[in-house]
Amino acid sequence: MNSTFYKFILAFVGVVLLSGCGVNSHIMFQDEDEVIREDIPLSPSDAYRISPDDKIRFTMYAEEGKRIVEVMSGISEDGETASRIGVGGEIEYLVRTDGMVELPILGTVQVEGLSIVECQEKLAELYGQQYRNPFVLVEVTNRRVIVFPGSGGDAKVIPITNNNTTLMEAIALAGGITERGKAKVIKVMRKIDGERRVYLIDLSTMDGLKYADMIVQSNDFIYVEPTKQLSRELLKETAPIISLISSAIVVISVIISL
Repeated sequence: MNSTFYKFILAFVGVVLLSGCGVNSHIMFQDEDEVIREDIPLSPSDAYRISPDDKIRFTMYAEEGKRIVEVMSGISEDGETASRIGVGGEIEYLVRTDGMVELPILGTVQVEGLSIVECQEKLAELYGQQYRNPFVLVEVTNRRVIVFPGSGGDAKVIPITNNNTTLMEAIALAGGITERGKAKVIKVMRKIDGERRVYLIDLSTMDGLKYADMIVQSNDFIYVEPTKQLSRELLKETAPIISLISSAIVVISVIISL
């Protein structure tokens, strides 16, 4: 009987050690080799550039936006209520993989790589061939950041509606750092020149307050590392094994006693 117990104990220890490889395996981005801790950019070095798969919304008003004032007053030049005020409106236009976008009247226009201001100027120039002194407003409607606030089930995609959205605002919009989240290990992953750079930020002390005002950019990943729960994860991994071994020991004990 003793040898049987020894065998089961050894088997149990071996299985536990093997199953330990899955403990806290859900924690992402643990490699610290490429993390940037200094020279963290608090504001964008360049304006946002339109890229493929962006959705843009634009409105064009003739006569340098004169109709905007007319609509605000509710009266047009001839004394009637102003109705249609421009081209574009609430329709969203997808930037194709080739950087082109299909727009009314103009047809396909190359917009990839342009800033919002440059895009407005380009469309104003093109629409100027059809309208007198056009005034153009452009907005990218699907800019967003992805926030992991400390546990995987709480991850959120946060739309950027404000060009100056800060890191603290993005985390707040995601519901704040969860109970398991480590405020001292926040990784902001940003694509620069085709590569992701990882900035490590510590918001657990007052010294890190300056980083709370870091301006996030479209397609940033904000990852709050969760606290490792070794005992809970180990118990969760080994509970089925313990149950199986206990059942086997009971069965063997019954057989031996017969």
